[in-house]
Amino acid sequence: MKVCIACGMPMNEPADFAMSDSEKDYCVHCARPDGSMQSYEEKMDSLTGFIVRTQGLDRDAAKEAARKMMSRLPAWRESAAEGKRS
Repeated sequence: MKVCIACGMPMNEPADFAMSDSEKDYCVHCARPDGSMQSYEEKMDSLTGFIVRTQGLDRDAAKEAARKMMSRLPAWRESAAEGKRS
């Protein structure tokens, strides 16, 4: 089983991978329509929205939770270390 480098989602089935390509290191939720991986800012925005919808946090708290989560993921370690904010 692979885990998405951008959000941590387990990827078990071809449909879980970007463009259904099991060679990709990121999932369908972290891909743009053309199959490329979302930017740090795009992922921060989508993850913040997901946390607001699923956990009921206000936007500021959700954004901080997203930032902390992303800082532990391979795709964003460098961006988080640089202090990027969206």
